[in-house]
Amino acid sequence: MRFQNEVAVVSGAGRGIGAATAKKLLDEGCRVAILDINESAAVDCAHSLDPSGGRSLALPCDVSSQDSVTAAISAIAKKLGTVDILVNNAGITSDAIFHKMSLEQWKRVIDVNLTGTFLLTSAAAPYMREKKWGRIINISSTSAYGNIGQANYAAAKAGMLGLTKTLAKELGRYNITVNAIEPGVIETDMLKDVPQAIKEGWLKSMPLTRMGQPQDIANAVCFFASDEASFITGVELPVCGGFMIN
Repeated sequence: MRFQNEVAVVSGAGRGIGAATAKKLLDEGCRVAILDINESAAVDCAHSLDPSGGRSLALPCDVSSQDSVTAAISAIAKKLGTVDILVNNAGITSDAIFHKMSLEQWKRVIDVNLTGTFLLTSAAAPYMREKKWGRIINISSTSAYGNIGQANYAAAKAGMLGLTKTLAKELGRYNITVNAIEPGVIETDMLKDVPQAIKEGWLKSMPLTRMGQPQDIANAVCFFASDEASFITGVELPVCGGFMIN
Protein backbone atom coordinates (compact mmCIF):
# COMPACT_ATOMS: atom_id res chain seq x y z
CA MET A 1 0.00 0.00 0.00
CA ARG A 2 1.13 3.54 -0.78
CA PHE A 3 -0.13 5.21 2.40
CA GLN A 4 0.08 4.70 6.14
CA ASN A 5 -3.09 6.12 7.70
CA GLU A 6 -2.83 9.54 6.06
CA VAL A 7 -6.11 11.42 6.23
CA ALA A 8 -7.59 12.17 2.82
CA VAL A 9 -10.57 14.46 2.22
CA VAL A 10 -12.54 13.98 -0.99
CA SER A 11 -15.33 16.38 -1.94
CA GLY A 12 -18.23 15.34 -4.14
CA ALA A 13 -17.49 11.78 -3.06
CA GLY A 14 -20.99 10.36 -2.92
CA ARG A 15 -20.74 8.92 -6.43
CA GLY A 16 -18.77 8.89 -9.66
CA ILE A 17 -15.18 10.10 -9.69
CA GLY A 18 -15.30 11.11 -6.04
CA ALA A 19 -16.52 7.71 -4.86
CA ALA A 20 -13.94 5.90 -6.99
CA THR A 21 -11.22 8.15 -5.58
CA ALA A 22 -12.33 7.54 -2.01
CA LYS A 23 -12.24 3.79 -2.64
CA LYS A 24 -8.76 3.91 -4.19
CA LEU A 25 -7.34 5.95 -1.32
CA LEU A 26 -8.92 3.62 1.24
CA ASP A 27 -7.57 0.58 -0.56
CA GLU A 28 -4.10 2.14 -0.55
CA GLY A 29 -4.08 2.73 3.21
CA CYS A 30 -5.62 6.16 3.81
CA ARG A 31 -8.34 7.09 6.22
CA VAL A 32 -10.88 8.98 4.14
CA ALA A 33 -13.41 11.71 4.81
CA ILE A 34 -16.21 11.45 2.27
CA LEU A 35 -17.89 14.81 1.67
CA ASP A 36 -21.01 15.39 -0.39
CA ILE A 37 -23.82 17.91 -0.43
CA ASN A 38 -26.12 14.86 -0.41
CA GLU A 39 -25.57 13.44 3.07
CA SER A 40 -27.28 10.12 2.32
CA ALA A 41 -25.03 9.62 -0.71
CA ALA A 42 -21.95 10.25 1.44
CA VAL A 43 -23.18 7.85 4.13
CA ASP A 44 -24.06 5.15 1.60
CA CYS A 45 -20.66 5.48 -0.07
CA ALA A 46 -18.81 5.25 3.25
CA HIS A 47 -20.83 2.22 4.31
CA SER A 48 -20.21 0.39 1.04
CA LEU A 49 -16.47 1.10 1.08
CA ASP A 50 -15.87 0.75 4.81
CA PRO A 51 -18.67 -1.26 6.46
CA SER A 52 -17.03 -1.20 9.89
CA GLY A 53 -16.70 2.59 9.78
CA GLY A 54 -13.22 2.42 11.25
CA ARG A 55 -11.39 4.13 8.40
CA SER A 56 -13.91 6.56 6.95
CA LEU A 57 -16.06 9.50 7.92
CA ALA A 58 -19.10 10.66 5.94
CA LEU A 59 -20.14 14.28 6.22
CA PRO A 60 -22.56 16.62 4.45
CA CYS A 61 -20.78 19.57 2.88
CA ASP A 62 -21.89 22.34 0.56
CA VAL A 63 -18.51 23.47 -0.73
CA SER A 64 -19.94 26.82 -1.83
CA SER A 65 -20.74 27.68 1.80
CA GLN A 66 -17.90 28.81 4.04
CA ASP A 67 -19.82 27.79 7.17
CA SER A 68 -20.46 24.30 5.78
CA VAL A 69 -16.82 23.84 4.77
CA THR A 70 -15.51 25.10 8.10
CA ALA A 71 -17.82 22.75 9.99
CA ALA A 72 -16.79 19.76 7.86
CA ILE A 73 -13.04 20.32 8.17
CA SER A 74 -13.36 20.94 11.91
CA ALA A 75 -15.27 17.67 12.30
CA ILE A 76 -12.63 15.81 10.30
CA ALA A 77 -9.80 17.25 12.40
CA LYS A 78 -11.65 16.34 15.60
CA LYS A 79 -12.42 12.76 14.51
CA LEU A 80 -9.37 11.88 12.38
CA GLY A 81 -6.81 14.30 13.78
CA THR A 82 -5.66 16.26 10.73
CA VAL A 83 -5.88 16.67 6.95
CA ASP A 84 -3.00 15.32 4.86
CA ILE A 85 -4.52 14.98 1.39
CA LEU A 86 -7.26 17.11 -0.18
CA VAL A 87 -9.05 16.18 -3.39
CA ASN A 88 -11.20 19.04 -4.69
CA ASN A 89 -13.62 17.06 -6.82
CA ALA A 90 -17.07 18.55 -6.17
CA GLY A 91 -18.50 20.06 -9.32
CA ILE A 92 -21.70 20.81 -11.18
CA THR A 93 -22.78 21.89 -14.65
CA SER A 94 -25.54 24.24 -15.77
CA ASP A 95 -25.09 24.47 -19.52
CA ALA A 96 -26.38 27.09 -21.93
CA ILE A 97 -25.17 28.96 -24.98
CA PHE A 98 -23.55 32.14 -23.67
CA HIS A 99 -26.21 34.60 -24.83
CA LYS A 100 -28.85 32.49 -23.09
CA MET A 101 -26.91 31.87 -19.89
CA SER A 102 -28.41 33.51 -16.81
CA LEU A 103 -26.40 35.19 -14.09
CA GLU A 104 -27.69 32.56 -11.68
CA GLN A 105 -26.34 29.77 -13.89
CA TRP A 106 -22.99 31.53 -14.08
CA LYS A 107 -22.71 32.22 -10.36
CA ARG A 108 -23.82 28.79 -9.19
CA VAL A 109 -21.23 26.93 -11.26
CA ILE A 110 -18.45 29.35 -10.28
CA ASP A 111 -19.48 29.15 -6.62
CA VAL A 112 -19.36 25.36 -6.47
CA ASN A 113 -16.53 24.53 -8.85
CA LEU A 114 -14.08 27.38 -8.22
CA THR A 115 -15.01 29.10 -4.97
CA GLY A 116 -15.62 25.69 -3.42
CA THR A 117 -12.03 24.74 -4.25
CA PHE A 118 -10.81 27.97 -2.65
CA LEU A 119 -12.87 27.45 0.51
CA LEU A 120 -11.90 23.82 1.08
CA THR A 121 -8.25 24.51 0.42
CA SER A 122 -8.30 27.52 2.74
CA ALA A 123 -9.73 25.37 5.52
CA ALA A 124 -7.48 22.34 4.98
CA ALA A 125 -4.12 23.91 4.14
CA PRO A 126 -3.31 25.12 7.69
CA TYR A 127 -3.13 21.50 8.87
CA MET A 128 -0.70 20.71 6.08
CA ARG A 129 1.44 23.78 6.75
CA GLU A 130 1.69 22.83 10.41
CA LYS A 131 2.94 19.33 9.54
CA LYS A 132 5.06 20.58 6.63
CA TRP A 133 3.56 17.91 4.40
CA GLY A 134 0.50 17.82 2.23
CA ARG A 135 -1.04 16.95 -1.10
CA ILE A 136 -3.73 18.96 -2.87
CA ILE A 137 -5.24 17.55 -6.05
CA ASN A 138 -7.76 19.64 -7.98
CA ILE A 139 -10.09 17.94 -10.43
CA SER A 140 -10.34 20.36 -13.34
CA SER A 141 -11.46 19.32 -16.84
CA THR A 142 -10.43 19.29 -20.47
CA SER A 143 -13.32 21.75 -20.83
CA ALA A 144 -11.06 24.33 -19.16
CA TYR A 145 -9.80 25.13 -22.66
CA GLY A 146 -13.26 26.04 -23.90
CA ASN A 147 -16.43 24.15 -24.77
CA ILE A 148 -19.56 25.37 -26.51
CA GLY A 149 -22.42 25.85 -24.07
CA GLN A 150 -20.17 25.73 -21.02
CA ALA A 151 -18.81 29.24 -20.52
CA ASN A 152 -19.43 29.03 -16.78
CA TYR A 153 -17.98 25.53 -16.39
CA ALA A 154 -14.96 26.26 -18.61
CA ALA A 155 -14.21 29.48 -16.74
CA ALA A 156 -14.42 27.71 -13.39
CA LYS A 157 -12.23 24.81 -14.47
CA ALA A 158 -9.68 27.15 -16.07
CA GLY A 159 -9.68 29.13 -12.84
CA MET A 160 -8.82 25.95 -10.98
CA LEU A 161 -5.72 25.59 -13.14
CA GLY A 162 -4.54 29.10 -12.30
CA LEU A 163 -5.26 28.48 -8.63
CA THR A 164 -3.33 25.21 -8.77
CA LYS A 165 -0.19 26.86 -10.13
CA THR A 166 -0.37 29.77 -7.69
CA LEU A 167 -0.85 27.49 -4.69
CA ALA A 168 2.02 25.30 -5.87
CA LYS A 169 4.31 28.34 -5.78
CA GLU A 170 3.04 29.57 -2.41
CA LEU A 171 2.85 26.25 -0.56
CA GLY A 172 5.94 24.51 -1.89
CA ARG A 173 8.05 25.87 0.97
CA TYR A 174 5.86 23.84 3.34
CA ASN A 175 6.46 20.60 1.41
CA ILE A 176 2.92 20.74 0.02
CA THR A 177 2.41 19.77 -3.61
CA VAL A 178 -0.55 21.05 -5.61
CA ASN A 179 -1.52 19.49 -8.92
CA ALA A 180 -4.54 19.34 -11.22
CA ILE A 181 -6.13 16.53 -13.20
CA GLU A 182 -8.13 17.21 -16.35
CA PRO A 183 -10.63 14.40 -16.92
CA GLY A 184 -11.86 13.98 -20.45
CA VAL A 185 -15.05 12.09 -21.25
CA ILE A 186 -15.70 9.96 -18.16
CA GLU A 187 -18.71 7.67 -17.77
CA THR A 188 -20.54 9.23 -14.84
CA ASP A 189 -24.07 10.45 -14.15
CA MET A 190 -23.05 13.83 -15.58
CA LEU A 191 -23.22 12.27 -19.07
CA LYS A 192 -26.48 10.38 -18.68
CA ASP A 193 -28.49 12.91 -20.70
CA VAL A 194 -25.93 13.33 -23.50
CA PRO A 195 -27.27 11.95 -26.81
CA GLN A 196 -25.55 8.80 -28.04
CA ALA A 197 -24.63 10.47 -31.33
CA ILE A 198 -22.59 13.07 -29.47
CA LYS A 199 -20.85 10.37 -27.42
CA GLU A 200 -19.96 8.53 -30.60
CA GLY A 201 -18.47 11.74 -31.99
CA TRP A 202 -16.31 12.07 -28.89
CA LEU A 203 -15.08 8.51 -29.26
CA LYS A 204 -13.95 9.21 -32.81
CA SER A 205 -11.75 12.01 -31.43
CA MET A 206 -10.02 9.72 -28.92
CA PRO A 207 -7.04 7.59 -29.99
CA LEU A 208 -7.93 5.06 -27.28
CA THR A 209 -11.53 4.89 -28.64
CA ARG A 210 -13.21 4.39 -25.29
CA MET A 211 -14.73 6.55 -22.62
CA GLY A 212 -12.83 6.90 -19.39
CA GLN A 213 -13.97 5.34 -16.14
CA PRO A 214 -13.96 6.99 -12.70
CA GLN A 215 -11.20 4.57 -11.74
CA ASP A 216 -8.93 6.15 -14.36
CA ILE A 217 -9.13 9.46 -12.51
CA ALA A 218 -8.80 7.79 -9.11
CA ASN A 219 -5.55 6.18 -10.23
CA ALA A 220 -4.11 9.56 -11.22
CA VAL A 221 -5.20 11.10 -7.93
CA CYS A 222 -3.52 8.32 -5.99
CA PHE A 223 -0.29 8.88 -7.90
CA PHE A 224 -0.23 12.62 -7.17
CA ALA A 225 -0.97 11.95 -3.49
CA SER A 226 1.81 9.40 -3.15
CA ASP A 227 5.53 9.80 -2.49
CA GLU A 228 6.10 8.76 -6.10
CA ALA A 229 5.01 12.29 -7.06
CA SER A 230 6.88 14.11 -4.29
CA PHE A 231 8.89 16.22 -6.78
CA ILE A 232 5.92 17.10 -8.99
CA THR A 233 3.92 20.24 -8.32
CA GLY A 234 1.99 22.83 -10.29
CA VAL A 235 1.22 20.56 -13.22
CA GLU A 236 -2.01 19.74 -15.04
CA LEU A 237 -2.46 16.15 -16.19
CA PRO A 238 -5.02 15.36 -18.91
CA VAL A 239 -6.59 11.93 -18.33
CA CYS A 240 -8.59 11.81 -21.52
CA GLY A 241 -7.65 8.90 -23.75
CA GLY A 242 -5.75 11.23 -26.06
CA PHE A 243 -8.72 13.57 -26.58
CA MET A 244 -6.45 16.60 -26.07
CA ILE A 245 -3.88 15.67 -28.71
CA ASN A 246 -3.78 18.47 -31.27
